Amino acid sequence: MAERPEDLNLPNAVIAKIIKEALPDNVIISKDARLAISKAASVFVLYSTSCANNFAMQQKRKTINAQDVFDAMKELDFESFIAPLKANLEVYKNNQKDKKVQLDKKKKDVTTTSPTSSSSKDSEFTMHHDEVMVAEEEVEDEEDYGEQEIVEDTES
Repeated sequence: MAERPEDLNLPNAVIAKIIKEALPDNVIISKDARLAISKAASVFVLYSTSCANNFAMQQKRKTINAQDVFDAMKELDFESFIAPLKANLEVYKNNQKDKKVQLDKKKKDVTTTSPTSSSSKDSEFTMHHDEVMVAEEEVEDEEDYGEQEIVEDTES
């Protein structure tokens, strides 16, 4: 749980990047406007998460899933957000599948490549194997995030 109210705010760098991408290049936004947008975005995320958590709790779950978020958007009268959210979720899932296929292909290449007694080929094999292991860890980390579930600690 957050110890201070500031801990609940979204990172300023992320907000600044979103604002910059949303506005034309020649538009400048004041520091106060950025702060107001940041606070509004933080409140929106917290309120949406709270509502989604209520849906999860009604189903006797401690984990918020994508459907809970969609239901929360409907409950909060943000139904127009549901279609873009679903589309982005599908894109994300497809990207994860593609990464997994590429990783599986790299794994297969590593297992079919047999190292020879030559030290240069051994080091080449080891480097390729290390690259696959790093890529595998990255995909696993993204898969954990990609389940679109947020674990809520309901023992507050």
